[in-house]
Amino acid sequence: MQLSRWMTGATFAAALLGSTAMAQAEIVIASAGPMTGAYAAFGEQLRRGAEQAVKDINAAGGVNGEQLRLAIGDDACDPKQAVAVANDLADQGAVFVAGHFCSGSSIPAGDVYAEQGILQISPASTNPAYTEGPFENGITTVFRTCGRDDQQGDFAGKWLAENYKGKNVAVIHDKSTYGKGLADLTKKFMNEGGLQEVAYEAITAGDKDFTALITKLKSQNVEAIYFGGYHTEAALIARQAAEQGLNAPLLSGDALNTIEYAQLAGPAADGTRFTNAAEARNLPTAQKVVEEFKASGYDPEGYTLSTYAAVQVWAAAANEAGTTDAAKVAETMRSKRWDTVIGSIGFDEKGDLTENTYVWFEYKDGNYTQVQ
Repeated sequence: MQLSRWMTGATFAAALLGSTAMAQAEIVIASAGPMTGAYAAFGEQLRRGAEQAVKDINAAGGVNGEQLRLAIGDDACDPKQAVAVANDLADQGAVFVAGHFCSGSSIPAGDVYAEQGILQISPASTNPAYTEGPFENGITTVFRTCGRDDQQGDFAGKWLAENYKGKNVAVIHDKSTYGKGLADLTKKFMNEGGLQEVAYEAITAGDKDFTALITKLKSQNVEAIYFGGYHTEAALIARQAAEQGLNAPLLSGDALNTIEYAQLAGPAADGTRFTNAAEARNLPTAQKVVEEFKASGYDPEGYTLSTYAAVQVWAAAANEAGTTDAAKVAETMRSKRWDTVIGSIGFDEKGDLTENTYVWFEYKDGNYTQVQ
């Protein structure tokens, strides 16, 4: 670089320092989840929710006078890859992460974030251990903007016990932290309601052929299947059951809240039910943001708005606290209720929502709607 004759070494150094300071006048936050792989549809939901939130927050002045820069981490819902992603985001200087998606990724990644002083809010991980474990270890910087599987299992299990009393129900899970956890909790509450399953089976995530399983379920005259797992395997089970003449509706949890399930299952998706929080897209608090998404050609289904809310509440708390320090922002987050796209929310001492209500959604003609 050739310097102007008037620029002394001192003034050049000052200019360089000023330039560096300006370049650093941004806050790095991140969203992490399965951006590739079988569950990439959910990764897209997280990414789009975070991107729109950052865009809107920056347009409103940013956080503590600084603009946000969003980093994206792809864990493919693999625990080991999630840890690598967490370390990479820490190296990039992220102070907050909206993620991950799979409970089996959020939990080990959370150990890294806790060690590095990074606040974590998952918009999708529902396994109780995600917040219970850190709380027991005195960690205060773990939150979620979704419900828990003990709440979800309570709702679904009691409903099954009441609506399938005296009928043959099978419980199946995919061995994952999320899937097995949800299936076992639903089974627990179903059993407490007086309904015992006629079959309790496990599959392996990634399996494609469920002929043997469906044959066994047919021999047991199964009238409903409760599945703990993700939408890809659920869709194959539903489709193959229909093809083999097993007319038993499939019921599951919140990991079926993507229309990709219907695309994979085809007509067999009709009648499938899944539990989730009430439809956020219909809330008055979400209408402006929903319109922004739709104007760009994207329908913010699934976890899109809960991811937006995660970034939104973190930014609001960081602004109120006047810092991005994880412990101080966490304390501020617990101090009051926050207005978000998913409504007014508050957090308890563990980082869970103080209020959350589950409802049923049902698939018909390639889409799902909330059951009234």
